[in-house]
Amino acid sequence: MQGIYPMPSPTEPPSQVAELPARVLQQRLAAGESLTLLDVREPNEMAYCKIDVPPTARLLCIPMREIPARLGEIDDALGLGPLVVYCHHGVRSLAVAEWLCDRQAGEISNLSGGIDAWSVEVDPAVPRYQ
Repeated sequence: MQGIYPMPSPTEPPSQVAELPARVLQQRLAAGESLTLLDVREPNEMAYCKIDVPPTARLLCIPMREIPARLGEIDDALGLGPLVVYCHHGVRSLAVAEWLCDRQAGEISNLSGGIDAWSVEVDPAVPRYQ
């Protein structure tokens, strides 16, 4: 998808998107914070494993390639509170988070290490995949 997965050049500044460690996300969810988790993985990845969110949070599943066409859903989610974007290892989600930060207002962060880090650091019941 052109424009959403840019390759950084050596002269680009470091990302302005906050990296959220899995344990910090777990603490924020446990505290009842009204977060939206935006899963940007492909449907087959989403079917394999997911992060279970408590009733105070929301899970929004939009594959990376569909983000531009579904900005309205993301706007609605940002109107309800912070948005945490994630994918498998955190690379695609960082690109999406950066792209969104350039276009949307609100608190947007990236789950550092993605769902793989969640599985290793928080919930080993979440299957890991390659």
